[in-house]
Amino acid sequence: MCELVQKYNVPGPRYTSYPTVPYWEIESFSGKKWKSSVLKAFGESPDEGVSVYIHLPFCESMCTFCGCHKRITKRHEVEGPYISAVLKEWELYVDLMESKPVIKELHLGGGTPTFFSPENLKMLINGIVRLSKKTDDIEFSFEGHPNNTTKEHLQALYDVGFRRVCFGVQDYNLTVQRAINRIQPFENVKNVTEWAREIGYTSIGHDIIYGLPFQNLDNVKETVNKTNAIKPDRIAFYSYAHVPWLKGNGQRGYKDGDLPSSEEKKAQYETGKKMLTEFGYKDVGMDHFALPTDSLYKALENGTLHRNFMGYTPSKTKLMVGLGASSISDSWYGFAQNVKNVEEYQNLVSHGVIPIFRGHILNEEDEILRSHILNIMCQFETTWNVDEEEVVDFDTIMANLSELEVDGLVEINNKNLKVTDKGRPFVRNISMAFDLKMHRKKPNTRIFSMTV
Repeated sequence: MCELVQKYNVPGPRYTSYPTVPYWEIESFSGKKWKSSVLKAFGESPDEGVSVYIHLPFCESMCTFCGCHKRITKRHEVEGPYISAVLKEWELYVDLMESKPVIKELHLGGGTPTFFSPENLKMLINGIVRLSKKTDDIEFSFEGHPNNTTKEHLQALYDVGFRRVCFGVQDYNLTVQRAINRIQPFENVKNVTEWAREIGYTSIGHDIIYGLPFQNLDNVKETVNKTNAIKPDRIAFYSYAHVPWLKGNGQRGYKDGDLPSSEEKKAQYETGKKMLTEFGYKDVGMDHFALPTDSLYKALENGTLHRNFMGYTPSKTKLMVGLGASSISDSWYGFAQNVKNVEEYQNLVSHGVIPIFRGHILNEEDEILRSHILNIMCQFETTWNVDEEEVVDFDTIMANLSELEVDGLVEINNKNLKVTDKGRPFVRNISMAFDLKMHRKKPNTRIFSMTV
């Protein structure tokens, strides 16, 4: 296995989209094309519902492991104007649609959503819902910081329909926490988890990370053991993405030599996965684990598991609207990203402009390849047909897959590909074989994190 790690530990996308952002054809993209793709997606599935992602970018301090777009501030007077802008942006999208949208899922991410007061979060959600309808099985979820998520936050969001929350844990070792500037005692995580259960949340998740600076195998074991003691319903156990060339000074608080080697990272993952499996968690997708009772595992079982810019979700909607600075929207036929600067975002929205600054409209080849990559990332299997071979260069894909097949990471038979158990840790590499845009234009510099 160590030889495979050395061989396949290369820079690669996480495939929350295809094409990936560096390969968007932004020159041919326009706001008019984006709006047309939104109308097309909405018109084809008015009763299916739409997904809404809201980016709340503010944090009181910088966590140096974080790759998200954020604004560091302790000035809470920023909350009101930002919420007003988000509600105005949603109104612009609602006005674009031909009927009142039905929301199937809504997620608050960041940044730190619980930077905002409980009252302001309720105002935000009530404002979104006021212009919409809700499906009967709607899923509201949010990311909570264990250090500043209060009972009042949990109760306020529960009162407006939230039943799922995910807490960012990362690692419980103090040396690691100091390196990533995220010091939070186990008791804080235990308290917010128990409060959420008492209030009635039905799915509680924890995010834990391997490959962090100064992290060793014993640290991962300790974190997994403590996580199991609280028994969250689902766990995201994912690799730290070291991309300081993209994230500026945030990820330069430690040296590359402070990070575990690829072999050490692999051992951390394999050990953590083994422990979680023994504790009763089921392997879901690339880096998620869930109890058999959780909706994420049930989605894997019934074939509805989906992956988008929100990560893994239990169901698919054709249209996902991203609101807030830096948010990315997905109409299935296209992607669009909002401007990243908070002030520019608020200014554009105040003038009635949907605040996108780049995007990509998918062609026929893109749509086919996207479907296959999604199948691999969500179901570890995909099948193609003769009609698709007339559009997509499957000869190149098969050539890309040849070594993966020889190494026992995939099994290919009659236009069907299955990821083997041995191949699951390399699912990003397997997906890369289908990434024809990247193979046609290899990057000259590192633009992705390492796959292992």
